Amino acid sequence: MMDASTSQLSTINCVDLLEGTPYESPMKPFGGVEQLAWNPNGKQIAYTCRKKSGLDYAISTNSNIYLYDIETGTHTNHTEDNGGYDTNPSFSANGQWIAWQSMERDGYESDENRLMIQNLQTGEKRFLTQGLETNVDSYYWKNNNSLVFSAVWHGTSMLYEINIQGKCTCLTTGQYDYVPGGNIGNTYYCLRHSMREANEIYSFSSTGKKSKTCQTVGQIKTPLAQTSKIQQLTDENNNIYSQIEMGTVVPRWQTTSDGKQMLTWIIYPPHFDPNKKYPTLLYCEGGPQSPVSQFWSFRWNFMMMSANDYIIVAPNRRGLPGFGNEWNEQISGDYGGQCMKDYLAAIDEFVASESYVDKDRLGCVGASFGGFSVYWLAGHHDKRFKAFIAHDGIFNMEMQYLETEEKWFANWDMGGAYWDKDNTIAQNTFANSPHLFVDQWDTPILCIHGEKDYRILANQSMAAFDAAKMRGVEAQLLIFPDENHWVLKPQNGILWQRTFAAWLNKYLK
Repeated sequence: MMDASTSQLSTINCVDLLEGTPYESPMKPFGGVEQLAWNPNGKQIAYTCRKKSGLDYAISTNSNIYLYDIETGTHTNHTEDNGGYDTNPSFSANGQWIAWQSMERDGYESDENRLMIQNLQTGEKRFLTQGLETNVDSYYWKNNNSLVFSAVWHGTSMLYEINIQGKCTCLTTGQYDYVPGGNIGNTYYCLRHSMREANEIYSFSSTGKKSKTCQTVGQIKTPLAQTSKIQQLTDENNNIYSQIEMGTVVPRWQTTSDGKQMLTWIIYPPHFDPNKKYPTLLYCEGGPQSPVSQFWSFRWNFMMMSANDYIIVAPNRRGLPGFGNEWNEQISGDYGGQCMKDYLAAIDEFVASESYVDKDRLGCVGASFGGFSVYWLAGHHDKRFKAFIAHDGIFNMEMQYLETEEKWFANWDMGGAYWDKDNTIAQNTFANSPHLFVDQWDTPILCIHGEKDYRILANQSMAAFDAAKMRGVEAQLLIFPDENHWVLKPQNGILWQRTFAAWLNKYLK
């Protein structure tokens, strides 16, 4: 317990760096301590802040790294020359370097997330990951001369080590996603998960040598480090895994409608029998620019779906990171275009080539942009599917443009305002709004939404449900009054899973 004197002492010399301003650091809604850093010399604090208000705050992603000088009390904008997101500063142990993550273009929240460093003595800035053409998702300083970061490439998230000269080495392999934790010397600690297993803590050691094997990431060849066998240090979930059987995840490269190669994950049920006929689900990813990597989700869990005897087709369609910048950026301004052709190409190729797929029992499911995809495909699927599930999806694009709290996102990805009649990209976007094709809806659809969702308001699902019912289409609406864009409460999660499975079983089994 603290007495009054202790409590008083705890506030002596405390300074609110943003006192009297309308700004916040860390930044809402998801910022944490990773957006703040102390220089080891004790003389500087680096913090992330988007110093804008009103409409400027709503339409801009231009955050900056500010350096606060302890002795003088002055704030210096360290990244004033950059227009997009600058976040997550970190100092090297000797205080000579500062690193941060940076996106170049204002208003584009899915721009390439670059790893930047600057020598605080000389002022020299370096784009450390130039040429990788993928996002640095998280990072830390290994020592004064190198950093460790994670990045997605071709559907898996690996760990990489890069020195301050930009020489990059891949540290991990396999069909997993890794999250960097830290290191003691050349022993690394990390989290690892996949579509078959939740997070556990692992470790491995590096010999400091490189193998002859190289992985090409973007335009850069990254040699594979020679490491010890990775060791699992925790087993929090083994008691659960010992009671159940998991499905199998297989990568499959497919040809798209424009002749490109697309990685699709195929998830097979436990005890898969190629002589049987299986109902099959097309999974539509959200984001829109979030990867279909080896992610683990307690909601969109492919093992639970496959355990109910479904095959899942999960394409890395146009607009996902990990396949180069051109692939990632193509989706902006083309929501009803090539990405939808990619989805249809994925399911059509799989159905046509595999005898164990029951083409008369196909479903389509997705959340967020995946929910938009479901609503759009409901009006364009030419009777391919027998059931749809849309979670937190966009139904009416014009309303979404005005309703979302992320105005920069709407401006960039939709191409502009629907009232700008001379804007060809924007007009094409809104002409492809799912609500305009309800006259083609003919398939049962389940709509799910959280009423505290400010990214995509719940009225979107309510309107889609109403439209389906008024069209005479079988429909169900599941509303969570206490959830946002994600279902986070355990009891709600159970209801979600039961409703999800019951709807598919009703129409596909």
